[in-house]
Amino acid sequence: MIIYPDIELMDGKCVNVARGRHEEPFVFHVDPIKTALDFQEAGAEWLHVVDYDGVYEGGRHNAELICDIIKAVEIPVQVGGGIRTTASVEWWFEHGAARLVLGTAAVKDRNFVKAVCTHYPKQIVIAIDSRGGHVVVEGWQEETIYTPLEVAADFQESGAAAIIYTDIDRNEDLPESAFAGTTDLACSLSIPVISSGTVQSLDDIARLNNLPNIAGAVVGRALFRKTFSLEEAIAVASQKPTQAEFVRTL
Repeated sequence: MIIYPDIELMDGKCVNVARGRHEEPFVFHVDPIKTALDFQEAGAEWLHVVDYDGVYEGGRHNAELICDIIKAVEIPVQVGGGIRTTASVEWWFEHGAARLVLGTAAVKDRNFVKAVCTHYPKQIVIAIDSRGGHVVVEGWQEETIYTPLEVAADFQESGAAAIIYTDIDRNEDLPESAFAGTTDLACSLSIPVISSGTVQSLDDIARLNNLPNIAGAVVGRALFRKTFSLEEAIAVASQKPTQAEFVRTL
């Protein structure tokens, strides 16, 4: 299982946006480029970088900084946030992004997203954010009628590289959410699933590593708060689960 260190950017700063409250971001006073290089040195295979200004406003707002990160590191970078047009997709690939993450557009303009998945096979990742069993878009501000499985299944044969699934209930510390949503979605799909919003401890990484069809985990807040190190996270994610461990997890 791959650990994707998550760098969330707003107004050029590394942030964490709790409960979708973009007007109250928690700012980490670190240099984004140095942070990216530190993640690379710690053994990261990928970086996950989100332009949060783009999430809420559309378009490119931290593009220069993200391009500097792409140039600074030698590992691939997947970029998300406000990418909703073919021109934007082309721009990011021309500027070095290895994969692009499409979320709101994947729900609101599925034909566009399927077209770019076909044109850029295995380079587009579909982001699905779920609260209370329904997909939400526009930075968690707008609830849709769709279930996560309905949206994910629609892209399963599209050429997308993976599904990033964010369990917002788990992310917002609702204990009853457990890993049920992530487990159900991953077990229902053949396309790889990357979990987001589920990791608060190394035990959470171990649990995800024991679930079927979980290809990775996006981890940000816990790394920035130094709950554990990236080296520790990668070590846990690299362990091979036994059949007995898999049964216990279920």
